[in-house]
Amino acid sequence: MAADTHTQSFWEHLDVLRTAIVKIVAVAVVFGIAAFFFKEELFAVVLAPKDDGFVTYRLLDSMATWVGSTVEPFSVRLINTGLAQQFIIHMKTALCAGVLCASPYILYQLFRFVSPALYDNERRYVIRVVGGGYAMFASGVLVSYFLIFPLTFRFWGTYQVSGEVDNLISLDSYISTLVMMCLAMGIVFEIPILSWLFAKLGFLSADFMRKYRKHAIVIILVIAAIITPTSDVFTLSLVALPMCVLYEISILIVK
Repeated sequence: MAADTHTQSFWEHLDVLRTAIVKIVAVAVVFGIAAFFFKEELFAVVLAPKDDGFVTYRLLDSMATWVGSTVEPFSVRLINTGLAQQFIIHMKTALCAGVLCASPYILYQLFRFVSPALYDNERRYVIRVVGGGYAMFASGVLVSYFLIFPLTFRFWGTYQVSGEVDNLISLDSYISTLVMMCLAMGIVFEIPILSWLFAKLGFLSADFMRKYRKHAIVIILVIAAIITPTSDVFTLSLVALPMCVLYEISILIVK
């Protein structure tokens, strides 16, 4: 049964919400400060995909060696173009890391706030949706970090119209692209969870998804073109392919 929420007034509910928000902000700030002071470790993770020793590139090298081919090593230099830009980027990156580390606690506080108004069966559904959604979002971020972003960065970071033109990528451009692609893929990976939820609510069926598969592919390509930071076919394909796979998985889940 749902908790007896009518015993609290609107202002009392608002006070509970304010307390939860204060706790969330405090924990995120603490994690952000910790990330700020661990600068070397933080940027070792953030900047890892720019080096040819990154795990994704080593795996590609191993696969190329296995088929009797070779992959050329690469080197891309990042530059800073503003007087205080490195410090500002350091603060923004630490804040993002703080929110990311505090995200389980944030979800816990939000669930704790709304759970008294839910019935037992509703709580179970909320836990499934939120837990599954968080897991899928994290999976999308990892896929972007370990696969999509490194391949995109390696392709465009080494692309040259002439050997006389060097690529000097700004740190701000690198960080912005990494964050945008990780966030976008995290949201895209919510497709199976949303499909499951809509199916439980009776809004979606497997037959409907199969019937409009071609329309869905067109929509996927449009969405991929919007969320990709560059307007090239290579990056578009890297983003659209996982979305198409997720759509097919969603059909199985809905079925």
